Amino acid sequence: MPAGNRKLFLLITALVEAATGLCLLFLPAVLFAVLLGLDHATVDAIFVGRLAGAALLAIGIASWMARIDTRTPAQLGLLTGILIYNVAASMLLAFAGADLKMIGVLLWPAVAVHAILAVWCFSCLRPDSVARRSPRGHLFPRPRKSATFTGGGTLGACVTVNTPLT
Repeated sequence: MPAGNRKLFLLITALVEAATGLCLLFLPAVLFAVLLGLDHATVDAIFVGRLAGAALLAIGIASWMARIDTRTPAQLGLLTGILIYNVAASMLLAFAGADLKMIGVLLWPAVAVHAILAVWCFSCLRPDSVARRSPRGHLFPRPRKSATFTGGGTLGACVTVNTPLT
């Protein structure tokens, strides 16, 4: 997946999840009504909703920060976590509608959005291309060890030599 698509995915995720998180933090009853059709949320549900809002805000901020990375281990870890979240959110929201009959006007669109984001996230986790594989079949280039040689003289010279790890 080209880096531009990962950037766009992380940007969309940042905006959607941060907005949802802020809504859950400050207006949880409104989101419960439009998403799950709950008219009167209990104090316990509002507290858990606010806790979930803080987590979604954190996902949004992490996605915003990671959008400028280029396939680092940290970005891949974040994408893996977002994939798990989107799959679980899609399944749990579908369960709430189909089995628990908790249906608000935005429930099924939210199920669809999370399913689409899960598929998109999965595609962002795939290697950029087959050509990216190393001769040994590794998906990512091996780290290189480096040695630094300092030459003599009044100013000195510094040369770094990179060689593949064996």
